[in-house]
Amino acid sequence: MRRTLLAATIALGAALPAAAFTPGDVECIAPANPGGGWDFTCRTVGRLLHEEGLVPGPVKVTNMPGASGAVAYAHIMADRSADENLIVATSTVGITNIAQGRYPAGVDAMRWLAMLGADVAVLMVAKDSPYNSLAELLDAVKADPTAFVAGGSSSIGGWDHIRLLMMVEAAGVPTDKLSSLRWVEYSGGADAVTQLMGKHVGIVVTDIGEIGGFIQSGDVKPLAVMSEARLKAYPDIPTAREQGIDAIGYNWRGFYMGGKVSDDAYNGWVAIMEKLYNSDAWQKAATEAGLTPIWRGGAEFEAFVRDSEKRAREISKAIGVIK
Repeated sequence: MRRTLLAATIALGAALPAAAFTPGDVECIAPANPGGGWDFTCRTVGRLLHEEGLVPGPVKVTNMPGASGAVAYAHIMADRSADENLIVATSTVGITNIAQGRYPAGVDAMRWLAMLGADVAVLMVAKDSPYNSLAELLDAVKADPTAFVAGGSSSIGGWDHIRLLMMVEAAGVPTDKLSSLRWVEYSGGADAVTQLMGKHVGIVVTDIGEIGGFIQSGDVKPLAVMSEARLKAYPDIPTAREQGIDAIGYNWRGFYMGGKVSDDAYNGWVAIMEKLYNSDAWQKAATEAGLTPIWRGGAEFEAFVRDSEKRAREISKAIGVIK
């Protein structure tokens, strides 16, 4: 009888699923000072994780500024690589800096958790520009890249610049000619659009969430958004992809964890983040912040990060930002 009960108990235990991962004393590191995008990501997601009951208590937010996220990256690698209760805010900016060798290690040093939303790039010309489609503009750029001056809210080799070059290269401009297209950096997307309206530059690429008012007022002519599908807020603007230019340009917001975190913890956090993404609370918070809710998590996000890093590195080499 005892043997039978023991066997039954073992069989029942084998049939039950393993206990789900539950974090405790969660901390989110924002690798910047309070008030920026990474700080917003940590504080908003941290608050909602607690309010939605997805973690057992309030999420501690730690600001760790320095070198566009490189200081936090080094800290995680050295001291907290296996910390299962630590998530770190990141974005396209971080991946671009990794691609350009500005972080202490490459993407393989961390486990890339998920992205929950993004600003989407839009390419604009002046409202009286002769170009009425992305194809018309890029054909002209292909014929003579030196005839155009473009601008945005990043430096040469920054994400706005790289997003433009992704489209130009996809249109057939040889890689060794990409640097022929002149680029001007402005302090923000609104400044870049103002210069476009004043005819100081002929093309602007920047996040649509930052300059939507100019589009709504008709002061500029948007030719393409760099998303996988048209944006609900701007259904009349076609994507670059549907115009034959296979280039996606998300300025996404997401998280990574230390590279030695266990599979159970990593997969548990992916599930937690997906539940948060699907909540009405996150959809509302993201939209109010000007983000387009977009989900990539786990293996899909890992692959996306690696592909993004590779693409940014290739273009950075082509324009001489790195060797």
